[in-house]
Amino acid sequence: MAQETVHDVAGEIDADTIDELREFAAHLAVSGGDVARRMLEQFAPTGLDPRAKSSATDPVTVIDTTVEEHLRSEVAAARPGDRVLGEEGGEDRSAAGRGAVRWVVDPVDGTVNLLYGIPFTAVSVAAEVDGVVLAGAVHNIVTRETWTAGVGRGSSLRSAGGTVTELAASGCDDLSLALVGTGFSYDSDVRAEQGRVVAGLLPRIRDIRRCGSAALDLCMVATGRLDAYYERCLKPWDHAAGALIAAEAGAMVMVSDNDEVPTVAAAPGVASAFSAALAALDAMEGLERPVSS
Repeated sequence: MAQETVHDVAGEIDADTIDELREFAAHLAVSGGDVARRMLEQFAPTGLDPRAKSSATDPVTVIDTTVEEHLRSEVAAARPGDRVLGEEGGEDRSAAGRGAVRWVVDPVDGTVNLLYGIPFTAVSVAAEVDGVVLAGAVHNIVTRETWTAGVGRGSSLRSAGGTVTELAASGCDDLSLALVGTGFSYDSDVRAEQGRVVAGLLPRIRDIRRCGSAALDLCMVATGRLDAYYERCLKPWDHAAGALIAAEAGAMVMVSDNDEVPTVAAAPGVASAFSAALAALDAMEGLERPVSS
């Protein structure tokens, strides 16, 4: 069955339900952050003892696995009919079926940053129905900022102190002045190709930032802290929540689960020029899944 559009699915779900999903996504992301912070304090004297995942440079820690177990338990207790797709534990298909909510979770996006004490690491949670993300939340484990969005309901940032700000992508309309975020694969051959694209892109933009968390990079686009972002080799748990948050803030967003092409988000004023620049560097072929409200 072809994937349904946002409007097809969202049109069948009332605003109150979307708000409920958004609120629970925020609860999950923040509670996952609470678990991560407690464990960071617990393991601070001895370290996290990471193990390799996809490669020697792609680590996973006991925090990743424990936070995901916590999120799964929270979903099972509060919404026992829902499914969960997690980065570390895969998917439980026991409640599969049309109209079922699937929670797409990344327990720690930015594990390397977590290991090095860099304050750019997050819990990402999205609610998806029939392949369409309807709500999401991203919580920075260190700064305690929380971004949320609901399809057609806008996106917002709640500071650690509780101040809530409605979000809008930047007003940048000149690609040469755009600050662009990206990330790199753990595969050395892919990294070499990504380096070629960065080298070609740098003369056309203000500068590049590589911060180390796709979920937070997409939230930075939503907040106007980046004007554009692109990255290959993302998985659904990397972009599900952040892509919706950026789109609901007015950014132009295209997501890709194809490792050969990037997920892209950009402020409206530079979106066309940014896509054209990536296309000129042979980095856009095959990108075809828009995210919109």
